[in-house]
Amino acid sequence: MVHYIWMFLLGAGIITAMFNGRMEEVSEALFKGAEDAVTLCFGLVSIMVFWLGIMNVARNSGLLDQFTTWLRPAVVRLFPDIPPDHPAMGYILSNMTANLMGLGNAATPMGIKAVKEMKKLNDDRDEASRSMITFMALNTAGLTLIPTTVIAVRMNYGSSEPAEIVGAAILATGCSTACALVIDRFFHLRRTRKGKG
Repeated sequence: MVHYIWMFLLGAGIITAMFNGRMEEVSEALFKGAEDAVTLCFGLVSIMVFWLGIMNVARNSGLLDQFTTWLRPAVVRLFPDIPPDHPAMGYILSNMTANLMGLGNAATPMGIKAVKEMKKLNDDRDEASRSMITFMALNTAGLTLIPTTVIAVRMNYGSSEPAEIVGAAILATGCSTACALVIDRFFHLRRTRKGKG
């Protein structure tokens, strides 16, 4: 459906430009946009490669394992339906660690694997389990300590201090994560009470 919306918007823009005699501006914007996209992608790739390298150093030094160990007690309490030694728990911890480091692209494969493992625990039903809903809420809110992608974008556009966003990012993602948890627990308790009543 999203593809159709984008195609409609693109078509409507081109037709409007034709009737207003602004096709030259549209052509110029298309080529400029394509050039900017390529430049931005190369900039993002270089930053992502750097941070993935840092993550590998952290993994090899044992820092990542230590970080995961610190997270484990909280994650076990957040997902009481998942046995602590189940593979889903490992994928959830890896996903959360990557998100904390601002590596959303690295977190995505772990998130997909976590949901697949949680689906197995849910007897392969199509209906989302409590754990799946909690995981999606936390993953979407995405508590981030180092907003790697935002820093990369700011660097590409010539920011004098690209990392000054870190404090604001921690505050914003901290608030969104807290809200996601409160809403998740509220609806879970409401559903539980309705089931008993």
